[in-house]
Amino acid sequence: MAEYEHILDNRQRRVVDYLRQHLSATEVFRLVSAYFTIYGYEALRCELSGVKDVRFLFGDPASVGELDPGEKAQKAFNLTEDGLSPQHALQQKYLARQCEAWVSSKGVKIRSIGKSNFLHGKMYLTESANGGTAVVGSSNFTRGGLGSGTSANVEINLATQNAATCTELQQWFDDLWADETLTKDVKKDVLDALARIGREYASELIYYKTLYELFQEDIEARKAGESHLKDTNLYDTAIWNTLYDFQKDGVKSVIAYLRRHNGCILADAVGLGKTYTALAVIKFFELLNERVLVLCPKKLRENWALYPVYNAQAGNPFIDDRFSYTLLSHTDLSRSSGKAGDIDLTDFKWRNFDMVVIDESHNFRNDSKSRFEEDGKIRHSRYSRLLEEVIQAGTQTKVLMLSATPVNTSLIDLRNQIYLMTEKREDVFRESLGVGHIGTLLGQAQKEFKTWETKAEKSGKKDKTTLLETLGADFFKLLGGVSIARSRRQIKQFYAEEMDRIGQFPTRQQPNNRYPLTDLKDELSYKNLSERIERFALSIYRPSSYVTSAEAKKRLADEKKQLRFNQADRERFLIGMIRVNFLKRLESSAHSLTETLERTLGKIKDLLQKIDHYEQSLLLDERADILPDDEEDDEEFQINRARTPYHLRELDLARWKEDLLKDKKTLETVYERVSVITPERDGKLQEIK
Repeated sequence: MAEYEHILDNRQRRVVDYLRQHLSATEVFRLVSAYFTIYGYEALRCELSGVKDVRFLFGDPASVGELDPGEKAQKAFNLTEDGLSPQHALQQKYLARQCEAWVSSKGVKIRSIGKSNFLHGKMYLTESANGGTAVVGSSNFTRGGLGSGTSANVEINLATQNAATCTELQQWFDDLWADETLTKDVKKDVLDALARIGREYASELIYYKTLYELFQEDIEARKAGESHLKDTNLYDTAIWNTLYDFQKDGVKSVIAYLRRHNGCILADAVGLGKTYTALAVIKFFELLNERVLVLCPKKLRENWALYPVYNAQAGNPFIDDRFSYTLLSHTDLSRSSGKAGDIDLTDFKWRNFDMVVIDESHNFRNDSKSRFEEDGKIRHSRYSRLLEEVIQAGTQTKVLMLSATPVNTSLIDLRNQIYLMTEKREDVFRESLGVGHIGTLLGQAQKEFKTWETKAEKSGKKDKTTLLETLGADFFKLLGGVSIARSRRQIKQFYAEEMDRIGQFPTRQQPNNRYPLTDLKDELSYKNLSERIERFALSIYRPSSYVTSAEAKKRLADEKKQLRFNQADRERFLIGMIRVNFLKRLESSAHSLTETLERTLGKIKDLLQKIDHYEQSLLLDERADILPDDEEDDEEFQINRARTPYHLRELDLARWKEDLLKDKKTLETVYERVSVITPERDGKLQEIK
């Protein structure tokens, strides 16, 4: 590497060393810099204390100000420097006080150029009885610029002791310094800023400052969101003015999350009004002329159907807000034809929405894949259709999910719901949340949780603190970045004044257990009936038991090998759940069981007709589609399955038909015995009355 005689670049020769050498005999020190930092002062503190006359000229008026974390604009004037190591940061108060004492002396004068971006040069000029020296170039009065830090900047400065050059530079500086139309005295401003840095701060203020720095981005996003709320006139809507304060805060946070991360899981506890909170969020985006799709379980459809203006419901409390969202059920994602209300699903454009709201989003905790059929057509699961045709297709779609229980059995449930808002991109939160890979993070968190759970079961102690430490900071950054979850206890604690308006949350009463007879005439034996139900074969729900096609058998075997769980396993578990459901209906009332038996018999009859029709016409594309779009059975008993993947030609229809007829006869026998129990004979219904 060549050696330079007149260049100071902080590599071979450092600016700080050159100035230290010449400041010891200096009487007047002139310097021009865009920045003034206490760490630049520290590098030359001993030498500066002996200089009688120091004149510092700021190159830009933006360089003079106060350290104000509330200001968005980056300050050019930094009394402290960003990126310093902790040991340097801990010296800040002491250095600020030392620097303040030095600046306050009579020998130090500080002025600033009055125009922004007017003076860009940096200069250090010494003057003594033996002559002068000058450094002109790029170095600011900072640790990095002077080259005194461990990570010094690479600069380009020219050093000279030529008398004529130094005299000319002195004249240039003095002309600027004396021109009051270009410069002004800012010494008091600098002293005020130094005093703020050097003063003692209350512990509480430091705590709040720390919180602010941690949550600054969220706070700024929230402020921006509130500004948008005002601009859209959301505050004037009926839904907004119906909300409690905690719900309004929830709306603001949800909107901020949607704008920043394109998605949010609202997981407030049951009874905190997630629907109303979501309605206010929907109204905000409708006011921005965005198209909104609401997907809900079929059993909740009537709840959501109350509010759209096109339904003209008499009991709509928000008729003046003119909600216009499109409403469909989860089951409609499985359909490619037919109608849902007034909507024709045959040509429905799933991709045309700017935002989708998913009520009871935990129903999408399984990321079932789409697959190609033999005829080349794609067969979608509900999850795959939602992801591929609603969210990934068309314009970028914001996703708001509502669920009091987003996690059922595993953190993978949460992962699959987060994938809906990220369009299944793993690294989408790398910049905003510092989360590199969503799947890896949640997979590791699930392993840590299982390990903790196993140890807790063995020891009999569940140490939640240990679990929180084990899951790690990145997990909670992700969780806090995409979800809002508040409990009733938190609402009581942080919205105490609001509780007078809300009233007290209902307290859970101790159950009053009573055991009335199902049949007041005592002609129906509960024990005998439950034993019959346990023996229900329910062959309608186990078509895999009748597979004869080699290709279909291979699909089952391949699925079992790959996933250790296949369609036959799903059917077995499904039947167990349906049997339990029959017993639950019986515990409710005879009338409830009668309705369920009637529906099941109807499905068996429909399937028998389909088989007969197939055998008569040999329609090769007929499917054993035994899971119709009935909310109660199709969603309640969903176990990570697609709809029945068999053609009737792949099944032993004679044997299946025989078993279906046996089931039909058994169910009809039970139905006849239960259906005669009228509400007047039903002991449970009479007890409720």
